[in-house]
Amino acid sequence: MTTKIHVCVAWPYAAGDRHIGHLAGAYLPPDIFARYHRLAGNQVLMVSGSDTHGTPITLRADQEGVSPAQVVERYHTRFVEGFLRFGLTFDLYTHTDTQNHWDVTHDLFLRHRERGYIYSAVQQQLYSVDDQRWLPDRYVEGTCPFCGFDRARGDQCDNCGRTYDAVELKNPRSKISGSANIEKRPTEHFFLDLSKANDFLIDWLNRPDKADWRPNVLNFARAQVESRELRGRPITRDLDWGITIPVPGYDDKRIYVWYDAVIGYLSATKEWALISGQPDAWQEWWQEGGAVESFYFIGKDNIPFHAIIWPAMLHAYGPVPGHDWRLKLPSDVPANEYLTLGDFKFSSSYGNVISINEAAERYQVDAWRYALTAMAPESQDSEFTWQEFVRRVNTELVANWGNLVNRVLGFAYKQFEGRVPQPGPLDAADQALLAAVQAGFDSVGALYAARKFKAALDAALRLSQEVNRYINDKAPWQQIKSDRAAAATSVYVVLQAIDWLKLFFAPVLPFSSQLVHDYLGYDSRLFGRQYTEVVADARGQHLALRYDGREAAGRWQAETLPPGQALRKPEALFIKLDDSVVEQELARMGVK
Repeated sequence: MTTKIHVCVAWPYAAGDRHIGHLAGAYLPPDIFARYHRLAGNQVLMVSGSDTHGTPITLRADQEGVSPAQVVERYHTRFVEGFLRFGLTFDLYTHTDTQNHWDVTHDLFLRHRERGYIYSAVQQQLYSVDDQRWLPDRYVEGTCPFCGFDRARGDQCDNCGRTYDAVELKNPRSKISGSANIEKRPTEHFFLDLSKANDFLIDWLNRPDKADWRPNVLNFARAQVESRELRGRPITRDLDWGITIPVPGYDDKRIYVWYDAVIGYLSATKEWALISGQPDAWQEWWQEGGAVESFYFIGKDNIPFHAIIWPAMLHAYGPVPGHDWRLKLPSDVPANEYLTLGDFKFSSSYGNVISINEAAERYQVDAWRYALTAMAPESQDSEFTWQEFVRRVNTELVANWGNLVNRVLGFAYKQFEGRVPQPGPLDAADQALLAAVQAGFDSVGALYAARKFKAALDAALRLSQEVNRYINDKAPWQQIKSDRAAAATSVYVVLQAIDWLKLFFAPVLPFSSQLVHDYLGYDSRLFGRQYTEVVADARGQHLALRYDGREAAGRWQAETLPPGQALRKPEALFIKLDDSVVEQELARMGVK
């Protein structure tokens, strides 16, 4: 039975380039997951988009003297270009400044208010006397009230991950001017009453279906809700950029980004349905109790928003009007830890980044995808180094998998008239190798399905090492001198193994796996095609990233490589990196 897999990917602020820390933590893992499930024959819907309403955007606009819309247009376009180059197969990558998203956000706001989960109250917020303006979250920084980190943001600490109100910061200072002449002043806002969902969240987070959640996610979320510290959290700000409040009398305020951004998963699904010409198709992806599994891929700083706040918002919405079902809660929130550079995480705010657009220009995309998956911070922070990048590419990707493909396909193409050779009877070694590789459809597939991508990649690599040992033992380049039939059998066995191995690597290495598929003589595509599309609605046009997978699905099975099939002349899959890359890249980053 085909399963529907809803892949929800973190929405990045359109305020600065995405970097390889983002890629390793939140964007590459969902693509690997989606690609595996498409190969397995499941129906996948992968959605995300650029977050256009965060204060990082208005802050950058203020600093550059341009409009927020200009900042959004610049970086949203950069995101789409970078994600396209890295092969991220979004069924829809959109953004939040669409009429559809505004409408869906207004609907949730009014529904939450109607059901008693939103209330208004006067609260103290920070005001810069010198700047003569309110300081919403990212406009202020100071000392974290929990861990003492002295560069904490106004809404969340990058060091400990805790969230708080900006007024709780110690020693606050304006991000605009650096001024510490800051006062707490009263202002009226709307609040989401998370305390009303506290009992529900405790029950939900302790259900048996959470057993396979990552401990870093589940332990954090449980600790937060079981402490019973959840309270009303403001969801509006004194801003003029963002989604309007659908209540009269609040024209000078806007819905704040953390509330509307998570709604993007729902609005993007609805937009996908509209673009697809089936406006009601979103419902089958959001119906609680339906045959859908939903997965939210994020970085660990977003755990409270996706494992606590978003589930609370979905619960608070209640039954969908006109239906007897509720909106689906997350099946899993596989959050990664940080990929660090030195002693601190990659951060656009602090300038220590390797942008994905630049990364794609300098090195092969599959080399990046391989190395970042191998280094991925799945259970704990992991450090990126150029030395490790070069080592992974050269000793694992090039010397193992790439060399296996190149030397065997090259030998077969040259020695067997450019065709897959006809094998003779298989001996015990032949049968054992094929059985071991074929078993990978179950073992490697189970690891991909369980969101254990590093382990899946390692398992595929170990199988390729077994094939390398086999071909070294058989040595068909020697066999062919005295027994051409035996050499043909050995080569066929390895080509069959390569044909299967390309699928095991394909979720991580889609571009080079397609090349292997081509070299083996197939005319089909392993995956569909990615493309950009200009989409228009009442709020204007926006560039979207799309994926069309109709021509490729359900290949995760041990099909027989046809003897006699015409091969294509192979070329090297990967480029070996010179050791000088390390010094060059460190110099580029200003590291001596």
